[in-house]
Amino acid sequence: MEKAFSQRAAADDAVSAAVKTVQERLAPRAKSAIVLGSGLGNLVRDLGDPAVISCRDIPHFPVSSVAGHKGELVYGLFQGSRLLVCSGRVHYYEGYDPAEVTFPVAVLAGLGVENLIITNASGGINNAYSVGDIVAIRDHINLVGANPLRGTPDFIDMSDAYCPELRQVAARAASKEGITLREGVYAWMAGPCYETPAEIRMLDILGADLVGMSTVPEVIRANSLGLHVLGLSLVSNMAAGITNEKLNHREVMAAGKKGGGKLKRLVAGVLGSLESGNDPL
Repeated sequence: MEKAFSQRAAADDAVSAAVKTVQERLAPRAKSAIVLGSGLGNLVRDLGDPAVISCRDIPHFPVSSVAGHKGELVYGLFQGSRLLVCSGRVHYYEGYDPAEVTFPVAVLAGLGVENLIITNASGGINNAYSVGDIVAIRDHINLVGANPLRGTPDFIDMSDAYCPELRQVAARAASKEGITLREGVYAWMAGPCYETPAEIRMLDILGADLVGMSTVPEVIRANSLGLHVLGLSLVSNMAAGITNEKLNHREVMAAGKKGGGKLKRLVAGVLGSLESGNDPL
């Protein structure tokens, strides 16, 4: 137990050092932040008065090796709402452990963020979904088993890991924008290879509507830090065996860019509602 506490103290020191660097460079004053998934980085272009810091310049911050994950922390105005943006994320399959994967979430919490929007590109399992659909995640299944809280005494409740109130805010924003917003269960698989048709059949039986290689560890860490989480998944392809099409990362990127405009409108609506005080959390 003494070893666990010493490891936690070291982690806290690392977060503090990263927070200090970001505060000195960006001076952010945002209650909301967003983590951008594969192919969704174009949202950064719409930020007004952006201030940017490379993740390589933030102490202890992990850096992605995956195409479509730029590796920057950006602060600015998104259609009038103050926002911190993690442009790119790291993944478990890159060789990072869950604590490293979720380090940016801890830094965002240290910067005063209260609402965290986590986005991803996913494979659709539910036959009612189509490529380009946006799904509000209502729950998840951790098929990897890895947990960023391992080594700590944090027994956190995950009954509402994806904030019901934020999902309601998103549903109202989607309706206002004329966007069809679905809800579903996201399954986390380790990657980096795509799932087999047999694995997708298994996930379907377990109740998963979507499958991907991110998000779950970040959501666990965010809940342990008291953040309100909204998970938004862009269906970038139908999962293996649902159709006869082969899967590749280029198509995921292309789908992300194509659906990015719709996602941006939805995020703008959510943030606008939160900033106006109409939907305080």
